[in-house]
Amino acid sequence: MWGSAGRGVSGRTDHVVVVGAGLSGLSASLHLLGAGRRVTVVERDDVPGGRAGRLDLGGYRFDTGPTVLTMPELVDEALNAVGESLADRLDLLPVEPAYRARFADGDTLDVHADAEAMEAEVRRFAGPREAAGYRALRRWLTELYRVERDEFIGANFDSPLDLLTPRLARLTALRGFARLEPSVARFISDERLRRVFTFQSLYAGVPPRRALAAYAVIAYMDTVAGVHHPRGGMRALPDALAAAAQDAGAEFRYGTRVAWLERIGGRVTAVRTAHGERIPCDAVVLTPDLPTSYRLLGHHPRRPLPMTWSPSAVVLHAGVTRTWPELAHHTLFFGAAWERTFTELTRRGTLMSDPSLLVTAPPEQGMFVLAPAPNLRRSAIDWERVGPAYRDELVRTLEARGLTGFGDSIKVERLVTPRDWAAMGLAAGTPFSAAHTVAQTGPFRPRNLVLDNAVLAGCGTTPGVGVPPVLISGRLAAQRITGAATRRRAVVRT
Repeated sequence: MWGSAGRGVSGRTDHVVVVGAGLSGLSASLHLLGAGRRVTVVERDDVPGGRAGRLDLGGYRFDTGPTVLTMPELVDEALNAVGESLADRLDLLPVEPAYRARFADGDTLDVHADAEAMEAEVRRFAGPREAAGYRALRRWLTELYRVERDEFIGANFDSPLDLLTPRLARLTALRGFARLEPSVARFISDERLRRVFTFQSLYAGVPPRRALAAYAVIAYMDTVAGVHHPRGGMRALPDALAAAAQDAGAEFRYGTRVAWLERIGGRVTAVRTAHGERIPCDAVVLTPDLPTSYRLLGHHPRRPLPMTWSPSAVVLHAGVTRTWPELAHHTLFFGAAWERTFTELTRRGTLMSDPSLLVTAPPEQGMFVLAPAPNLRRSAIDWERVGPAYRDELVRTLEARGLTGFGDSIKVERLVTPRDWAAMGLAAGTPFSAAHTVAQTGPFRPRNLVLDNAVLAGCGTTPGVGVPPVLISGRLAAQRITGAATRRRAVVRT
């Protein structure tokens, strides 16, 4: 069983309005429908997906948000709530290797979810001692996930005292409250290998040396549980969830922007749209970024410390006329610098002087180049002026690292900078929301129960950033309204 449902909303909950048809809103909708609630989904765009967006440009298709799916059992869980299954709605393809890492010294490492294949690859790359260390690391990652999945990742928190469970001692014994990079270094000494199992913390907003070791579960999801890609691209995921919700009785209002919420005291009584429509409700689930949700509610919870936001990203969507055999679905091009990169992004607010880049080359889609960048609160970069020049620098960097002719092969393109993320309504111009600092983790993260009958979902609230946490956040929001924890059979891979 997942952890406690937590304190529930008060009063009737027959009709729930869900604001936003992103993954968290769709997950919440399915769990609410499964619990017998009537659901209306209000979405400003013409299609579902939210940050799991889509772009069609010059005959090329692009995923503009997440580009792979991990922990697909969470999708299955949401669909099970309305009597369906993942197999009914999606055709998932395994991504193998999960990553390909290319280092500044020219060496390459393929990351496999299969234990034996990965041990053999580590042995080839770094020798037998590191291969043995990898097996020990894999066991640690798996045990961390076992301990965290129900009472930390999958639980609603009403107070820091909710952490005081028997599993807290186990997580402490596993060094979950130590720092990530030194914890991984206990198992593997090769600095390049350590990057592969710690770089994910940057997307949680914290450099590996400062991130909690508990966030190694992200590496578990990627490198142990396995990576998948829906046939048709990641856009197939929100399409499938929305279709299942609609078939189960949800009403969708696409192309409809929420203007404000009617309140009587601490209770939301109706959602008002920019078209002047009034939608009465018994409860509301809000999935926009935190500042937008708080503005709609007219309520800003007090925090002892100001919010810290994750680094942002520059993304180049490129429709190209050729392929490169050295590219996997996900290829990490690591620069020689590492610690300096995090200092530049999170402290100085400058562009990476020796960039590490993620290149995604999914089947039947355009390429996706992601460069971490400082968010708009940390940096005063003039992206309107700097953006085109930085695009050219990224192209030159990738060509120098082996993608010969990349620039000349680009037929159509679109550049997305922190300024564009901000224009989409994302705080600090980052798609990765509130950073997972110690003060913004678990019971210290912005609460999902805000008013008497208003609940948040999405990456800014519990449990956090990434496709699996966002799907869980939808379930947690539904549990606040229905008052029932969901029973499930957890799948743990070793």
